[in-house]
Amino acid sequence: MPLWQVYHPPGAYSDEQKRSFAEEATGFYARFGLPRFYVVTLFHEVAPASFLVGGRPSGDTVRVVIEHIARHAEDPGLRERMTGALGRLLARHTQERGLHCEFHVDETPRDLWMIDGLAPPATGSEAERLWARENRPVPYG
Repeated sequence: MPLWQVYHPPGAYSDEQKRSFAEEATGFYARFGLPRFYVVTLFHEVAPASFLVGGRPSGDTVRVVIEHIARHAEDPGLRERMTGALGRLLARHTQERGLHCEFHVDETPRDLWMIDGLAPPATGSEAERLWARENRPVPYG
């Protein structure tokens, strides 16, 4: 599961812009075979008085915290390519709109994750492909 927490100034995103942003994030992972429902994007409006960068209020900063649980990038080259691709994705929704953006990725151990009481199926398994086709968790044996 990728969990995206997007902290942003009030009014930075309309409902349609949020959907577009979340859809692009979802598509990023779906192209690698992750079930679309794994991707959760949460938008948090933060007033400038409560969003301090360098100790000063900021009304133009977006801070994104991404938690990767379903997949981990072990290879340094892959990590660099992934970070670059995420940076380009985020730029379309931040820098290209005049907003400053900072992000980081945490990798949570996969064995500490469940959905509807089910441990997610193994990466690349038929059960994971079933979850992707159904776009929901399905009991598997």
